[in-house]
Amino acid sequence: MEPRHFRHWPPNLPRSLAPARETLWQVLERTARRFPDKPATIYRGETRTWSDVERRAIALAGHLRKACGVRRGDRVLLCMQNSADWIVACFAILRADAVVVPLAPMNLAHELAHYASDSEARAAIADSETAERFSGLALEHLLVMGETPIRAADPGAPQSAPGDLCLMPYTSGSTGRPKGCMHTHATVLHNVVGSALWKNVTPQAVALATAPFFHVTGLIHSFLALAWAGGTIVVQRRWDPLEAARLVEAHRCTHWDNVPTMVVDLLSHPEALRHDVSSLKWIFGGGAAMPEAIAQKLFELCGVRYIEGYGLTETISQTHINPPQNPKKQCLGIPTFDTEALVVDPETFAPRAPGEQGEIVVRGPQLLVGYWKNEQSYRDAWVRIDGRDFFRTGDLGRTDEDGYFYISDRLKRMINAAGYKVWPAEVEAAMYRHPAIQECCIIASPDERRGETVKAVVVLKPGAQASGDEILAWARTQMAAYKAPRRIEFVQALPRTASGKIQWRALQEKEFGR
Repeated sequence: MEPRHFRHWPPNLPRSLAPARETLWQVLERTARRFPDKPATIYRGETRTWSDVERRAIALAGHLRKACGVRRGDRVLLCMQNSADWIVACFAILRADAVVVPLAPMNLAHELAHYASDSEARAAIADSETAERFSGLALEHLLVMGETPIRAADPGAPQSAPGDLCLMPYTSGSTGRPKGCMHTHATVLHNVVGSALWKNVTPQAVALATAPFFHVTGLIHSFLALAWAGGTIVVQRRWDPLEAARLVEAHRCTHWDNVPTMVVDLLSHPEALRHDVSSLKWIFGGGAAMPEAIAQKLFELCGVRYIEGYGLTETISQTHINPPQNPKKQCLGIPTFDTEALVVDPETFAPRAPGEQGEIVVRGPQLLVGYWKNEQSYRDAWVRIDGRDFFRTGDLGRTDEDGYFYISDRLKRMINAAGYKVWPAEVEAAMYRHPAIQECCIIASPDERRGETVKAVVVLKPGAQASGDEILAWARTQMAAYKAPRRIEFVQALPRTASGKIQWRALQEKEFGR
């Protein structure tokens, strides 16, 4: 029986994609051959063509190979703000047959130390802003883009195959220990090609890249899909709504992938919409629900419907996207190419009927092939249903009669702050280092702009004195800014179960009930 959502499948699109027969590097080679003089990146007034990107990437790959000793399968950390050089560095690592480990440029030194140690990376590529945080880490080589002299060398013939590991973004979990999500060229390319086809990314596309490239949304939709199609990437280093509007007007951007917070910022900025943004025809996003009023205002002002999607680091972005010809508001959309999704009872795994809540489970060619050095967590993430293996997303949701999916809650303990995933256990572990804190519970707090923000519920040690502002300022020195608590509440004691476990869910429900 045909799935219900096929009735709403985008017209003229196939329902299945052929397995990837090339690597991400071969994607760049092909695009540089087809469009050698076409603008690939526009960044801070500089335009680079696709042949420029290929040439620079080969030179850097040769340096990685000859000067740094990087070999096939080695992990290389990539920690930079969005830039044209980020794109070159990513392709250079791939050209060296190595594995890109993209990291948030907000990470502090001790956070980077975990990624370096866990991934067993031999080298890292940074920019001038992030380089100093790598001081003292157990790395053989640190390359600073724009500062480290690149020794031109032949990297040799590429050896990678579609089934080889190529990307390893990190995700966290209820334990707070970040895990490397192992992705191959084939898993990544399934969503790269799917993104380009679903959103009509053609050689004529000009994408405004505001989503960070280390995050799967920016990586797949604002970068790699454009490289696959031969479009142009207009790169913004950091999010700024007024500058974004200027870039759209100046370069006639057609595509924009983002988190809803960015749309809120753009529409509320007093100067931004004085610029002509009428060239935007495709605006997609995910990571958090788009408020209905904002989506309506976007349509009234720009004539563009906001298309929402859903995915995970483990699925290298999308498993669901709304069909452009029939999107629904505050909805994850329908399963994309070759993807199967169910809503099941989280204990018995029996499928739920439309309208009934359960855990969303997925299967498809874009799923990770393992957690790095963590086989047990990988096995635990899967469940067998009717003879087929499904990945447990940890998100609670439902379907409607048309087969569209909606999210309602989380099984996993996670905070979604403007699209950034924050894992409370990881933040709590850092907060306990403060000398005045006896106990701490991290929860989500409703936030008009970010959707959710991070809140610390704190019990001070007997006799200790510390103000809320002091603790919050201290926290910003201990972890990436998006993880650090922005609100704090002092209590005499945290609620506990009969067995002594902190009842974080009770605190969470109380916070949202305020």
